Amino acid sequence: MSQQGYVATPPYSQSQPGIGLSPPHYGHYGDPSHTGSPPGMMKPAGPLGAAAPGGMLPQGHPPHGPHQFGQNGAHAQGPPLQRFPGPPPVNSAAPSYAPYSPSTQSSYPSPVSTSSVAQLGTQLSAMHVDSYGSGMAPPGQGPPGPPSAAAAFQGPSRSPQPTILQPGSQVLPPPPTALNGPGASPLPPSTHRQDGLPGPAPPNAQYQPPPLPGQTLGPGYPLQQANYGPQMAGAQLSYPGGFPGGPAQMAGPPQPQKKLDPDSIPSPIQVIENDRATRGGQVYTTNTRGQIPPLVTTDCTIQDQGNASPRYIRCTTYCFPCTSDMAKQAQIPLAAIIKPFATIPSNETPLYLVNHGETGPVRCNRCKAYMCPFMQFIEGGRRYQCGFCSCVNDVPPFYFQHLDHIGRRLDHYEKPELSLGSYEYVATLDYCRKNKPPNPPAFIFMIDVSYSNIKNGLVKLICEELKTVLEKLPKEGQEETSSLRVGFITYNKVLHFFNVKSTLARPQMMVVTDVSEVFVPLLDGFLVSYQESQSVIHNLLDQIPEMFADSNENETVFAPVIQAGMEALKILFQPQTNVYDPLAKDCVAHGCCVTLFLFPSQYVDVASLGLVPQLTGGTLYKYNNFQVHLDSQQFLNDLRNDIEKKIGFDAIMRVRTSTGFRATDFFGGIYMNNTTDVEMAAIDCDKAVTVEFKHDDKLSEDSGALIQCAVLYTTVSGQRRLRIHNLGLNCSSQLADLYKSCETDALINFFAKSAFKAVLHQPLKVIREILVNQTAHMLACYRKNCASPSAASQLILPDSMKVLPVYMNCLLKNCVLLSRPEISTDERAYQRQLVMTMGVADSQLFFYPQLRPIHTLDVKSTTLPAAIRCSESRLSEEGIFLLANGLNMFLWLGVSSPPELIQGIFNVPSFAHVNTDITLLPELGNPYSQTLRMIMGIIQQKRPYSMKLTIVKQREQPEMVFRQFLVEDKGLYGGSSYVDFLCCVHKEICQLLN
Repeated sequence: MSQQGYVATPPYSQSQPGIGLSPPHYGHYGDPSHTGSPPGMMKPAGPLGAAAPGGMLPQGHPPHGPHQFGQNGAHAQGPPLQRFPGPPPVNSAAPSYAPYSPSTQSSYPSPVSTSSVAQLGTQLSAMHVDSYGSGMAPPGQGPPGPPSAAAAFQGPSRSPQPTILQPGSQVLPPPPTALNGPGASPLPPSTHRQDGLPGPAPPNAQYQPPPLPGQTLGPGYPLQQANYGPQMAGAQLSYPGGFPGGPAQMAGPPQPQKKLDPDSIPSPIQVIENDRATRGGQVYTTNTRGQIPPLVTTDCTIQDQGNASPRYIRCTTYCFPCTSDMAKQAQIPLAAIIKPFATIPSNETPLYLVNHGETGPVRCNRCKAYMCPFMQFIEGGRRYQCGFCSCVNDVPPFYFQHLDHIGRRLDHYEKPELSLGSYEYVATLDYCRKNKPPNPPAFIFMIDVSYSNIKNGLVKLICEELKTVLEKLPKEGQEETSSLRVGFITYNKVLHFFNVKSTLARPQMMVVTDVSEVFVPLLDGFLVSYQESQSVIHNLLDQIPEMFADSNENETVFAPVIQAGMEALKILFQPQTNVYDPLAKDCVAHGCCVTLFLFPSQYVDVASLGLVPQLTGGTLYKYNNFQVHLDSQQFLNDLRNDIEKKIGFDAIMRVRTSTGFRATDFFGGIYMNNTTDVEMAAIDCDKAVTVEFKHDDKLSEDSGALIQCAVLYTTVSGQRRLRIHNLGLNCSSQLADLYKSCETDALINFFAKSAFKAVLHQPLKVIREILVNQTAHMLACYRKNCASPSAASQLILPDSMKVLPVYMNCLLKNCVLLSRPEISTDERAYQRQLVMTMGVADSQLFFYPQLRPIHTLDVKSTTLPAAIRCSESRLSEEGIFLLANGLNMFLWLGVSSPPELIQGIFNVPSFAHVNTDITLLPELGNPYSQTLRMIMGIIQQKRPYSMKLTIVKQREQPEMVFRQFLVEDKGLYGGSSYVDFLCCVHKEICQLLN
């Protein structure tokens, strides 16, 4: 029985407006009564004060299909599961989250009585992590077992190595609360305030997870015969004695309640180190469909042999389920995180450029997919069958080549598009706006010259730095100088344009005072070549700080500034209303990307200002309470990096798939006019777009699931090109194959972006509950269908997902999903925007920071000290530790830090003499100083943002800021510890399975 949970669309080449667009209720949980806004209506502004990004308008709800839990499970009629419900209709009076209102009884059938829930007697004492292959466990997980893994790790007596670990003798945490799961201090859940931000709630509200669609509040899922399929080895966490009254009920006196030993639960550090030990430093070839790449934290060399490098595309799983029923059952998101312009190390081959002249790239006549290794040549090479839509096409005469004895073209290895996963095409005029070659792109520098920025020295700092930065404008590989043009605007409450034409002796200024109707007052001399106008530009940069030195103007305009830049780039007079959303869309339409550097000392409404950089593919940088003498290095590093990085302009991305599934939702710094074209005024090497896929038919194990990402863009030299990335995934009708092919780092990237998108139209409490619920659901499905039978008191985690709970808990504790008065709305909006464009490596570090001991440094070695788990229990008074998360860097000093180390790093005699105001370490000639600075440089390398260094002394007030990054501990502003969250998830799993 195959039921379609989603609306199918015609192939991309035949796409029609309004057809086949499932609403943006992407995913698996939610209230079936929601429908999206009627077509043509804007989404309402959300808690962060900004309309939802993207231009997709909901077209109503997908048809309701039966929901099935377990292969032989309860078949409850109901709508397909959804992850985050979409926004309510504009005219809806009732709140969209009514079905989630707390009730006095749990929405799930509980396996224990109310009194026993509070006991949770029940702490996890042993852990079982399922591993794969021929009975072999990964390093550090016990010995190889027999091929029939059914009974290999049933209990401690079967295994010579201790795979079941004993708990420490600690006391139980308090019962779970709405925000925190077990063990946290009770924090009130959210209610909705006037301003759209969650506010305080009744103090005694309890955690109430939303019911699964189709599930009643009755006695739970009916019992059924176990049908586990192939048995898989595993490692379990168990509750001593299980739940009272549960299957593992014990006779005799009650057992002492014990708390789980943190060392006995899966460690992200161990997973990272194991992968480095087995795959680090090796060559990873992409010649096999559906193979799982090394973790994003593992350094290796990637060799393209027919599938795109994982630097360009990573997936949440490399094996898709064959049917939508299986996908709904497992609830593992099917998604790809695509970083089209990812930086490639110097020891890997850059992309080849294919030029077919005026004929342009060879494409399928039906689905318009580009020629790639997935096309099958037939009839002696005269025709080819498209791997995406199976259409048989004639080979153009210029492209004909004979086939060899295995049906492969004789020039297979000579053509990048036939043998490689990634390559570029030179685009013809058909791919250009109005069929005309594009102008060379330009950078316009817009400098706020209001009173405060002049007085604090920021304007002078920027002008001095620009002289250096402009020497390093990006250029094509073979070019001697950059083709980019540059222009300059300063502004306070009026705009000043500068003519810097190379023939002038000195720059000329023109002022636009009417900011309600902005226009560019000069056409000639505004956008120039830096090389030709260098002396005039340097003259201008010297003059600007003096020119406005006596200014008392503290009022600034923002929208007219962006509008002015956009007008200069299209050079048309077109008055605009002063609204950020339409402005951003207009910028995208004219290929104008905005990058914004903010230096706020108070609330500036980042949610609104940030909308323009986000929708145009730009970057938002924020420096709170900026002081030139302390913070200039961080800003200057960001400015240099932003200008020098690899970038493509005026880009349109389209993701094509083979039949049976399709791209349904997109997350990133993007704008969408329709359901298929992802528009970006620019895209750089740090930006990623996360794409979710859904079934619209069955997939075949033989042909797999194929993905082609094509990005049409303009290079820095003004050439129009197509960048193509192809990836083949496996398909399986066995859930076990799906689970063993998962990538946790990619899953967390997807969950973070889908949750952060949902905060615009959903209460935070609902989003957090959905995340916990889905985590439990994925693990419950694994246990039910893939794991060996075991006591209910054991928590069984698949090997590929064993650190999913700790990462999910880190996400739940992020300030974007916690509304707390201690965290400013601007900071939450800023972090939300950053995460929306992150690739997998950046989101991995952001949610689980690196913590490294510095006091154990081997100054003779160039290797980094081994990372440790992010918990206060890992710190020591005698130690010095470095923590980095991609935005911040902390050097934590224990009160008994070795004086010789303090002297070596800070050039002061003791802990007490260290100045914690410094943001740069002094450059000293000794080995300690040099080694630590080298380590910090390595950690900073390849990260999109310059990390500001903060010195933290143990037991001093600023330590509170540092502690919020110790993500395995209980959160400062709410959120459970890792151990408590595992208990919470296990309880949810037991309720789902009972």
